[in-house]
Parts: sequence; structure tokens; C-alpha cells
Amino acid sequence: MAQKTVLIVYAHHSPGSFNAAARDAAVEELTEQGYKVIVSDLYAMDFRANATRDDVKGELKNPELFQYGDESMYAWMEGRLREDIVAEQEKVKEAELIIFQFPLYWFSVPAIMKGWMDRVLAQGFAFSLKQMYNNGIFKDKKAMLSFSTGSTQTMYQPDGINGDINVVLWPLQNGVLHFCGFQVLAPQIFWCPTHSPPAARTAMLDGWRGRLKGLLSEKPLTFAPCELFDLSFQGGFLLHDKAREEWKAKEVGITTGHHLGKALPPDNQTKVSLQSTSK
Repeated sequence: MAQKTVLIVYAHHSPGSFNAAARDAAVEELTEQGYKVIVSDLYAMDFRANATRDDVKGELKNPELFQYGDESMYAWMEGRLREDIVAEQEKVKEAELIIFQFPLYWFSVPAIMKGWMDRVLAQGFAFSLKQMYNNGIFKDKKAMLSFSTGSTQTMYQPDGINGDINVVLWPLQNGVLHFCGFQVLAPQIFWCPTHSPPAARTAMLDGWRGRLKGLLSEKPLTFAPCELFDLSFQGGFLLHDKAREEWKAKEVGITTGHHLGKALPPDNQTKVSLQSTSK
């Protein structure tokens, strides 16, 4: 049986950080299980966050109006992307699982990691309007977020001052990972390690190591399948009438994003749901 590969896309400045410890725990545990583990340490690599004209070699298709998405797609198709982008795309192609390890910055990923997403997950390579969400290019791969927060867990509850963590995670997990087709595993959240006692931090890492033992066999989170929608410009990519009727009698919406004006399904972005999203 061929050795399976896990890619860890890591973003933290300090080798002494909790995120570094979480990264190291993943490398050690997964390597011990026989996986090949690749780490893209973005700060150490000085990875460029800016998506610019420099990412495209050669002539532009439309030099009068530079559109990064279109030009990077053509460059990917023709082998004209910058070497640092191509190197990361090769890692993505090899990996069965991608773990994004980072501290939560302003309710999102650090800029350098956002730049990795902007530049590496190019149109054509990672998605198209015909290959997206559960029909996406990476539908046979898994991905997950593993991150630390600066706030306590109670602050990210639906009645907490920061708001529901499920809402915070929706753009990243649905809009980036699931959009590219990834099966998205529940996030690993390390709540406020900076202000936690040493014993609590140790317990967090022990819990992570324990989860890693069966990580690739976990069921992914539930998202609304494309089959529920009219996937045409004429139909506006809107929910089919049949699906809309089906959810009329339900107390909660389909997902955190597709709430349909109802209560959000509890923990839709943090735990595997038993709720059906029929096709």
C-alpha cells in the first residue's frame, strides 16, 4: 500500500509558540502512524502573501485590464505560474489531508496564510463553476482547520460577546475548503492557550494527539450538496423549490450559511451533524 501524505500549512512567527507545539505534535503522531508529513512553514519560507502580476510569467491574455483570477488560471493551464506557487500546488496534489495550523487573527487566518489560499488555490487547479463544493476538484481529499484563539470558548458561544464560532468559521470552511471540494473535518480549536495554565495547555496537546490517532477515518462536516440548487445562471444558483418546501417544516436551516431565515443548526461548523441534507 502506498504511503499516504499529509500536508500541514503552518503560519506562526515563533518556534516557541503553542501553534508550533500543535504542529510538532501532528508531525510526530502522523509520522509514527506511517504517514509522510510535509510542512509548509510559511513565515520561514517567506511566502509571498500578495497576489500580483509577478505570479504570472510571460504575456497577459488581457494586458489592458489585469484580472488575477483569469490570468492565474491561464498561467496554470499553460505552465506559467511562479515556481513558489507550483511547488505548493504539487504538495496539495500529493496530500490526502491538509491541516491548516494557525492562530486566529481578526476572526480569520493570518495574512500570509490567506495569501497561500489566494495564490495556490487557483481557478482551474482548485475549482471551476462546474467543479465546486461536493462536486469539487478535491472531493477525494480532506482538509481541516487547527487553530488557537486569543479569547475563551464562552466568548465564542451564540450568546458570547464575539458571537457564534460556527458563523466565524463558515467563510473559511465552506467558502474556501468545501468550495474546492475538500471533505472538511471538524476543526481542532485550542481555546485561549496563552492565558491558560501549563496543565491546561498540556491537556490540549494531549487531546490533539489522541484525535490524530484516528483523524483520517473521521466523518466530515455536513454541507448542503449542489444537487439542492439550480446550478445555472438562469436559475440564479438558488435552492430548488422542492428543497425549499422540504425545509419549510423544519425548525432549523440547512447549514450555518443556508439558514433560510430559521435558527442555525447547532454546531454546524464544529461537529459532525446527524441532520439530513437530502438530494
